[in-house]
Amino acid sequence: MTDLRPGTFTPRPGPAPVGRMLRAQTSFELRLLIRNGEQLLLALVIPIAALIGLSIITLIALPEPRVATVFAGVVVLAVLSTGFTSLAISTAFDRRYAVTKRLIGAGVPRRALLAGKSAAVGCVVAGQVVVLGVIAVLLGWRPTGVTLLALPIIGLGAAVFTGLGLLLGGLLKAELVLALANLLWIVQIALGGVVAPLTSAPGWLATLGAATPAGALSSALHAVLTAGTAPSAASLLVLLAWGVAGWAATLQWFKWQ
Repeated sequence: MTDLRPGTFTPRPGPAPVGRMLRAQTSFELRLLIRNGEQLLLALVIPIAALIGLSIITLIALPEPRVATVFAGVVVLAVLSTGFTSLAISTAFDRRYAVTKRLIGAGVPRRALLAGKSAAVGCVVAGQVVVLGVIAVLLGWRPTGVTLLALPIIGLGAAVFTGLGLLLGGLLKAELVLALANLLWIVQIALGGVVAPLTSAPGWLATLGAATPAGALSSALHAVLTAGTAPSAASLLVLLAWGVAGWAATLQWFKWQ
């Protein structure tokens, strides 16, 4: 009797292992992020220009050390731009042109698509932090003993904004997402203490800003990178709350076409 054990014939029909799908999807999403000029502008050019400009030009009064204050805010700007604005816009246009529908039709699991987009954002954010950190050091910033605490905080912030970006990009039409994502980018910068820490804002504005995801991330990073202290429990709880709500809504209501 003929031996027909698995592996006897090649190629073997059937879906690829989930791990291989995830790596391929992450690579695909990462290439799309890097090749897009608008997203590259949001991811690197604007944050680098803001870091250098605000560190050198002293027209805006900022807490000292000035470079540390600017660096913390620019990291928030970078994470917000990549994890929320760029991701929401690219996801919405993927849906518009039926990219997500075709990938699912090709056998890629829905969770793998979301995981691939999230992993690509994580890779870009890691690159942003390295580039911005090197520039900040050249401008005079010096890490302290608590600087490493910034890494899990940045990771949490990236996860939060990724969930919110996927939610926005997965619910509305592409043109509406394009307008809303950019508008919310400006609002988050204005309310979130990205340029100047919330501690220098009026009481009502500081309270409102601290309740936003950008404000919570900004407060946590300013504590670690500027003041050299641990972040407050309140800022971390606000981030966690936004993350849980954003991802729960994304998994429930994300539309694939």
